[in-house]
Amino acid sequence: MTDGDWLYFRAKLKKYAFPKKSLLLREGQVENHLSFIETGTVRFFVAGAEDERTFGFAFANNFVSAYDSFLARTPSVYHMEMLTPGVLWRLTYSDLQDVYANTGIGNQIGRLACEELFLKKSKRELSLLNETATQRYLNLMEEQPLLFQQVPLKYIASYIGITPQALSRIRKRIS
Repeated sequence: MTDGDWLYFRAKLKKYAFPKKSLLLREGQVENHLSFIETGTVRFFVAGAEDERTFGFAFANNFVSAYDSFLARTPSVYHMEMLTPGVLWRLTYSDLQDVYANTGIGNQIGRLACEELFLKKSKRELSLLNETATQRYLNLMEEQPLLFQQVPLKYIASYIGITPQALSRIRKRIS
């Protein structure tokens, strides 16, 4: 990245601190930010009539966005919440378009963010289709050990597609 490209890109980034339980995006809002998580944990969830269904997490040193809403400029069908206090570096949709148009590195930054978000989504979908709940739980323990320190078990259960009671039985069986 050239110094000029970096300065141009850096000038578009805004740093925000969010307390625990802050809603970054509500269902029905259009996502206007692509963010990089400096610190903190983000949860993606759908609010149902009787419960919430968690379908994703994002952690420090990763990009986060309701990317479908961001790209299509349509209202989100889910919420994004800070599970822990955190710091995000945010870039608006219009500023990202400006970076794409006016820097040599902009398209590469966008592509890398897009690829990271796509790979996470693809991996999760395949996991839900091909693995048992126990396998999904064990994979999470191996791949995301900090998850268990930062995320309540009820959200982990929802994420792997089971009830908290079923998660309790899995944890008891494998311990």
